[in-house]
Amino acid sequence: MPPLKYELIAEDLRRRIADGEFGPGEILPSSRDLCEQWSVSRATAIKAMETLRADGLVTPHQGRGFTVVEIPVARPAGGRRSGTSRTSGGRPFRRLGTPEMLVPPSHVAEKLALPVGAAALHRSRLVLAEDGNPLTYVVAWFPPDIAELCPRLSATGPIAEGTTHYVRRETGREPIRGTDITAVRLATVLEADHLRVKRPTAVAVVLHTAYDRDGRPLVCEEGVTASAHWVLVDNYEMGQGV
Repeated sequence: MPPLKYELIAEDLRRRIADGEFGPGEILPSSRDLCEQWSVSRATAIKAMETLRADGLVTPHQGRGFTVVEIPVARPAGGRRSGTSRTSGGRPFRRLGTPEMLVPPSHVAEKLALPVGAAALHRSRLVLAEDGNPLTYVVAWFPPDIAELCPRLSATGPIAEGTTHYVRRETGREPIRGTDITAVRLATVLEADHLRVKRPTAVAVVLHTAYDRDGRPLVCEEGVTASAHWVLVDNYEMGQGV
């Protein structure tokens, strides 16, 4: 099914932001400009902007239109169900260290279908709570075939459009299925240091793996949250007679 017009507009603006044509805080073309450029209705132009807003890429301003966000957001690992967006649970974050090719732990290598001793691209971030303190320590591992085709994953700066959109644009592959495994264990020395907690302390660990339509892994993320911040809320309908 070919993309709809608003999706084409959103993707074009996303690419232009990624290429640096519009930097943080800069105003994007108005809905009137988009209507003229793409020969679409105002409703279609606005829907394109709302798509970027849901991605956490732009923010609206009364009387000014939409501007590129100055502080990108990131989500803890997992919970990437269809219909969710980067702003669903998204929070300010801090990139940690420099991305590099490393041999992942065995449980991550298994999820990425890597042979023993093979390296993957390691990227880590610290998702922050509302008060600016550490909330979740997230380590993302990208298989080497993705890392080779997506050089910006190896840069230290944030990817404004988000890694999912960037990987899709560079490789033509997108996440179709995800698996989340949640477990509880004690924090390692490194995890406790990043989360600013004393050991021994319990942490909730979410291991998230995203797969493309052919079942090939795109990324494996491990999000670690101290027990003091871990809350799971599940709202659902219940049928009569249950």
